[in-house]
Amino acid sequence: MTQQVVVIDYGSGNLRSAQKALEFVAREAGIAAEVVISGDADAVRRADRIVLPGQGAFGDCIRGLNAVPGLRDALEEAVVRGGRPFFGICVGMQLMAARGLEHGTHAGLGWIPGDVVALEPADPSLKIPHMGWNELTVDAVAHPVLAGLPRGCHAYFVHSFHLAAGDPAHRLAHTDHGGTVAAVVGRDTMVGTQFHAEKSQATGLTMLRNFLVWRP
Repeated sequence: MTQQVVVIDYGSGNLRSAQKALEFVAREAGIAAEVVISGDADAVRRADRIVLPGQGAFGDCIRGLNAVPGLRDALEEAVVRGGRPFFGICVGMQLMAARGLEHGTHAGLGWIPGDVVALEPADPSLKIPHMGWNELTVDAVAHPVLAGLPRGCHAYFVHSFHLAAGDPAHRLAHTDHGGTVAAVVGRDTMVGTQFHAEKSQATGLTMLRNFLVWRP
């Protein structure tokens, strides 16, 4: 049976790149999946898997998400109550937090306890935004979405804020930018990457392929 994967369109995020990356890994792995871009609440409710990209400021993104009729409720119904696998990318990952503290205080989805706070590297020579390739350290080695990632793998980051998870168990992988930065977070049927999985070559494609076969 072909699974339906919805990449959510709420006016933010690199939607086409995420769609193309998911289509590529599905085709290469022989996974029967139809990947669609949609902001329709009913499409999200019907989806087998849900991907939420995001780029820009936290407040703008959560306002955009909340402004789409029925979309917030559909997400809660499908992911929280329905247990549908969910993958957040960049700001889409940050929206999983309780709050974002970028240009004010903004309530997030509240799925991962913690705040999205400004990066403050201990080394003042390190630039903000954090932009480029950084090494990942996997904290949850048994997590299925992280399976097959080699030691020392790299991912592509572009961000000035990061999710400070309230529960260390929700940090699945981290990187270093003048201090520990959560690179992958998750719980239950939810996972999210601070980096752009769709732009992270082998690392990102491995995770997206794992996501498409994940049976949490």
